[in-house]
Amino acid sequence: MYKVFVDGSAGTTGLQILQRLEKRNDIELIVLPDELRKDERAKKEAINKSDVTILCLPDEAAKASVALCENENTIIIDASTAHRTNESFAYGFAELSPEFRNKIKTSKRIANPGCHASGFCAAVYPLTASGIMGKDYPVTASSITGYSGGGKSMIADYNENGQKESMCSPRFYSLNLTHKHLPEMSKVCSLENAPVFTPIVSKIYNGMLVSIPIVNRLLNKKMTAEEIHGFYKEYYKNEYFVRVMPFGGKEALENGFLPATECNGTNFLDIFVFGNESQTLVVSRLDNLGKGASGAAVQNMNIALGLDEKISL
Repeated sequence: MYKVFVDGSAGTTGLQILQRLEKRNDIELIVLPDELRKDERAKKEAINKSDVTILCLPDEAAKASVALCENENTIIIDASTAHRTNESFAYGFAELSPEFRNKIKTSKRIANPGCHASGFCAAVYPLTASGIMGKDYPVTASSITGYSGGGKSMIADYNENGQKESMCSPRFYSLNLTHKHLPEMSKVCSLENAPVFTPIVSKIYNGMLVSIPIVNRLLNKKMTAEEIHGFYKEYYKNEYFVRVMPFGGKEALENGFLPATECNGTNFLDIFVFGNESQTLVVSRLDNLGKGASGAAVQNMNIALGLDEKISL
């Protein structure tokens, strides 16, 4: 029986993790009463008593909780952005390569990827790691997400004001081009320059589409869109949660439209490739609360404990 403590269990991601774990007979959840959720002494005891602690906290609070851990056997999985570029933390995206999966298996410190970064890295990392895309390629990306990605405050805003015309439309944000997921996107994919990244929030609760346009002639290896699709198909052929969909979307399109919500409630990430001989569009579809947050955390926990990574997912 593994003891698991979710620090920040009242938040959107924390609640989803609890829902995924509460019915497992191999997990004993350590739960603090509401009045002790922010009590440092109670948290320290819970963290050091646990086999796994999952942090669903703001960055500074996550750093403080990591500092409370004195038990060298406790595995910490941090869902904040605080440690995603920290060399002492394994980056928790096992499907990227055997090296990533092995680091998760052997590390006591794991950084859960950001939701936008998950879709981005799933598409870009294989290209840069294989040398198809140069590390100096001028990458651009956009990502449309459900409003649950903004946490409790944004959820409350949409619940209260969601009928306003301005909130019924997709809304661009982080227009200073310094989104908090950019450091991990650049580091994980070994990009020399940060991507020009445009996130967009939409009036859906959850769901996500991350799109990366590619000018084929700028690649190190000249490939058509269909050849790039074949590359992804081979790259992810042994992965359960990353699914490379048929070229051009085909049956996934609804009257020519690609919906953002079809992975909701799952830990799947679907990769689509569209285009022709000169241009390619790669799109990752995922649940921002699933593979983009709580699902990934549970998957990383399973891997770190040496369990079947699909349990609860």
